[in-house]
Amino acid sequence: MPQAQAMPQNAAGTSFQQVMEGMSQTAKPLYFSKHANMRLNTREIQLSGEQMQRLENGVAKAQNKGIRDGLVLIDNLALVVNITNKVVVTALNQQDQVFTNIDGAVIV
Repeated sequence: MPQAQAMPQNAAGTSFQQVMEGMSQTAKPLYFSKHANMRLNTREIQLSGEQMQRLENGVAKAQNKGIRDGLVLIDNLALVVNITNKVVVTALNQQDQVFTNIDGAVIV
């Protein structure tokens, strides 16, 4: 049985593949899914430029902590975001809600 070859690593212990994946994640823009856009429209939610910046900062913080699917809370808005792919999955006004399928939350 052939053995898997280890990826070459630099002095910091990071493989080339990890570096490339990290670069592609930071370069990828944040976008809203079709479902999220529908929810924003039906719930009459509009994000200001300042809120968008806070959302992007929240996604970056979640990514740095290793969160894959997170809840980002901004003012009275709750946004469920697939952090790995930088996709806002849904958006709603904060009320008595239950959020499932998340592994972290960021309040910005």
